[in-house]
Amino acid sequence: MVTRRPEVEGAPEVPGQGVSGRGASAPASTARSADLAAVGAGLDALDTPIGERPPSVWRRLARTALPPLVAFALLLVVWQALWAAALWPEYRLPSPLSVWGAVAEAVRTGRAAEVLWTSVHRAVLGFLAAVVIATPLGLLIAKVRLVRAAIGSLLSGLQSLPSVAWVPAGILWFGATPSTIYFVVLMGSVPSIANGLVAGVDQVPPLLPRVGQALGAGRLASARHILLPAALPGYLAGLKQGWAFSWRSLMAAEIIATSPQLGEGLGQYLHNGASLNDISMVIAAIFLILLVGVGIELLLFRPLERAVLRARGLTGALT
Repeated sequence: MVTRRPEVEGAPEVPGQGVSGRGASAPASTARSADLAAVGAGLDALDTPIGERPPSVWRRLARTALPPLVAFALLLVVWQALWAAALWPEYRLPSPLSVWGAVAEAVRTGRAAEVLWTSVHRAVLGFLAAVVIATPLGLLIAKVRLVRAAIGSLLSGLQSLPSVAWVPAGILWFGATPSTIYFVVLMGSVPSIANGLVAGVDQVPPLLPRVGQALGAGRLASARHILLPAALPGYLAGLKQGWAFSWRSLMAAEIIATSPQLGEGLGQYLHNGASLNDISMVIAAIFLILLVGVGIELLLFRPLERAVLRARGLTGALT
């Protein structure tokens, strides 16, 4: 009586190799190993950022600067057409050349540089102070439940409060001094930065802090090396919004709070144009305010955002 050995499960029986199936087990095992290796290589390829050839400097410049320039040119064409149609009087809608003359005159006399320096350095100092205050505050709210329950909703309410509402209170508390300006800037930007960091920390996978604890990281080390890097996209969004709020708060404070001690910033320059009924000066001030906002976005936040996306392999989101 011949006892038949059990066949290897999953191994096909090849005719002419006997009933034991030994000759088929080795090729099947090799094929299975090759399939597993191919699947592993495919998964690794999915995790690896696609290596694309970086565009040239001129191509990046054209892709970044050309669309805004085209949009600005179209705006000028529409503006000139409306002015030529004389739908509104000159004191309500000046010509582009008239506004350009006001800007050129401010640049020639040095007034533009003076008001730009006064406003920009105030905004930068106030924004940096807001970052120093809002970063630990956001971490505290994100990680301590009692603190979040106590002031989390208050911080969201402060973010929705118009920053111009703080100007009268600041004048009564500090007078028409630079302290009022910085107070309004802080109250406008701190809630946005802190809430952005809280949102970023809330989206961090719970596994990452556990790994840090397993490796012996304390609270400060975990916050510095794990939470902040993992929450960087949300934190960066909060920083962008915080800068926008600080810039808007500064303009509101400079328009309302006026004194020789404060000097002339962009907000005061805009207020002076309105007081003189000079629409060209008003639009020139608006143009300078917009220029600063666009410049900070293109020179600071856009490169930071691109660097964060590129570090995470999200090259498809880059424009």
